[in-house]
Amino acid sequence: MAVAMVSCGMRTSLKVIEKQAILSPGFFSGSLALNPVQRLCITPKRLAFAGSTLIPKASSATAVEEGSPHETAAVPTPKVIIDLDSDPDATVVEVTFGDRLGALLDTMNALKNLGLNVVKANVCLDSSGKHNKFAITKASTGRKVDDPELLEAIRLTIINNMMEYHPESSSMLAMGEAFGVFQPFQKIDVDIATHIHVYDDGPERSLLCVETADRPGLIVDLVKIITDINIDVESGEFDTEGLLAKAKFHVSYNGKALIKPLQQVLANSLRYFLRRPTTEDASF
Repeated sequence: MAVAMVSCGMRTSLKVIEKQAILSPGFFSGSLALNPVQRLCITPKRLAFAGSTLIPKASSATAVEEGSPHETAAVPTPKVIIDLDSDPDATVVEVTFGDRLGALLDTMNALKNLGLNVVKANVCLDSSGKHNKFAITKASTGRKVDDPELLEAIRLTIINNMMEYHPESSSMLAMGEAFGVFQPFQKIDVDIATHIHVYDDGPERSLLCVETADRPGLIVDLVKIITDINIDVESGEFDTEGLLAKAKFHVSYNGKALIKPLQQVLANSLRYFLRRPTTEDASF
């Protein structure tokens, strides 16, 4: 990442959480009767699973951004947006951390280590900060990225680089509690922070919106929960905003929008999974 390099002795890579085999057919049709592990590949409108993914260590800084990362007292909210909808040929990634980010050359190199090509990159500046946008594709196929595990690897790689070269960002990120130099300023009550809504989005699909406390592996877990109840995930967007994760998925059931009872089942399943774990007194 071409930003101010700060040597703080922090760990430069996030631990990979080993995943259990996910029962899913080639696309997110949700049936559990087929092969136990399948490669997730998107046709124009379908996502699919792959095996566990390794998060590469961030490479060394290739440039130094002007100024100290601690010059500004107020730490901006880091944002990482992964968008599968806006470009038909590539996955668009946007990274913002106020005006503190440089050219992000090391982030692009880390993405290449994941087997990806950055086919387009641009920077725009507005009142909310410097927005770095990348259009990325799989190097092996030239197609957009739609594998949930690879999307999660992209997200964690970007956040890892940000915390390495801007350690103060860890105070604003949920990942900072486990992997950052500084602990997050706030703690989020996941029960209060979690909001789930399903909206009609035409006759053939519905729009699922999820907001919850962020944590590693969340993209993969959300997609698995959805497909476990036989609902297809067609496309979507996943945003990391500080301590929160916000996901929007276009979903369908047998090629149709979700009826109200199924919308309720989906919302309840996600809410049950995302809520704070509890322990029964009788278990002791």
